[in-house]
Amino acid sequence: MDAANFARACGYTGDSPALLLAFEAIRRIGIAQARLDHFRRKAVIDELKQAEPLFLAMIGPALSAHEAVEDAARFIAGWRNMPRWRQERRLADLARAKQQRLVARFFRRFGHRLWALEAA
Repeated sequence: MDAANFARACGYTGDSPALLLAFEAIRRIGIAQARLDHFRRKAVIDELKQAEPLFLAMIGPALSAHEAVEDAARFIAGWRNMPRWRQERRLADLARAKQQRLVARFFRRFGHRLWALEAA
């Protein structure tokens, strides 16, 4: 996809060369950031695949992946209802909850199969 097509997909209808270059830069940086985030998430998952006790320690007081997903969803919903000043103070907690939700969803879906293969 070239810069003009990406700009049109974003809703830009003009033909300014400077803005087209800006859209291209945004597209390249976005793709690079998405790849970097994917490799970070994959590294976390790969470390936790080794053993179930590592995963259980990561999800904290929750006793199962299903419970961890519910806890993270509850925190995220509560965070959205907080005043702006409190949201800004709890950004690290939000990032942690989103990562926990992602990891818990993965292991809720594939964990039993992975650890059964490890045990066999």
